[in-house]
Amino acid sequence: MEEQRNMDISVDEMDPTFLFIWKGTRDKAKGEALPRSHEHLEMAFVLSGEGKYIIEDEIYPVREGDVVIINAGVKHQALFCPEAETPATEFFVGFSHIRITGCPENYMPLPGGQYIYHTAGELRQRLFRICSAMEAENSVRRQGRYFMLKSYLIQMLLLVLREQCEPMERPRGPAFESAGKKYLVEQISTYIEDHYNEKISLDQIAENMYLSPFYISRIFKSETGSAPIRHLIRIRLEKARELLESGYQGSIQEVAALVGYDDAYHFSKLYKKHYGVSPSQARKNA
Repeated sequence: MEEQRNMDISVDEMDPTFLFIWKGTRDKAKGEALPRSHEHLEMAFVLSGEGKYIIEDEIYPVREGDVVIINAGVKHQALFCPEAETPATEFFVGFSHIRITGCPENYMPLPGGQYIYHTAGELRQRLFRICSAMEAENSVRRQGRYFMLKSYLIQMLLLVLREQCEPMERPRGPAFESAGKKYLVEQISTYIEDHYNEKISLDQIAENMYLSPFYISRIFKSETGSAPIRHLIRIRLEKARELLESGYQGSIQEVAALVGYDDAYHFSKLYKKHYGVSPSQARKNA
């Protein structure tokens, strides 16, 4: 994919108008969309399977991980592909009002003026996560939904544009990456503080951050010296100690449940290992 990074792209304005999302599978029962063009732009990400497009009278095969860019005024038609083992499931985003240096207004470039971009590796996984997050955000319809969807759209656009550019020279001084890591650690710590009394796991924390468990574990440990789950255990035990020393009269089982443990025996073993005394003894000492 390195040979595609040959475009000198800079963004004059990245304030798109988000229009819609749509997720669907091309199958025989639904038929094929008719040839059409429109004034806005569309980006389709192929989540799974295979399919075909007719774009400006040429046929283009698509498969899982492909990004399809349909600029304003481009005639296109999505085709049902009967020979495909799995029909294409696609995630569409409609938007307008972007301006990129050297391009007409409302035009999203791809290498060589093509319409299809084949993704792989981290880019593909990040696009999968963003599509999943957009679908979830669209379904709950909470306050600020439009702006959340717009922020995800901006991420998608920038990720695709960045793949076409040579990496910028790393600046001297404190790296932005370090600040980004600190922000991620703060987000994880806040999540643990807010949910320590619930049944949470590394997978749940990672899913909440739209990142992989391995990645957040590595970043968290590199910044704090402790794994996220070790941090969770420490927070739970600190909360339990506060309860025991404050005169709370509930049973040890109840104390364990209040800080996220179903098993009082397991909780007691962790507590004694951490503080050197059992929960019962800690209560007596208090």
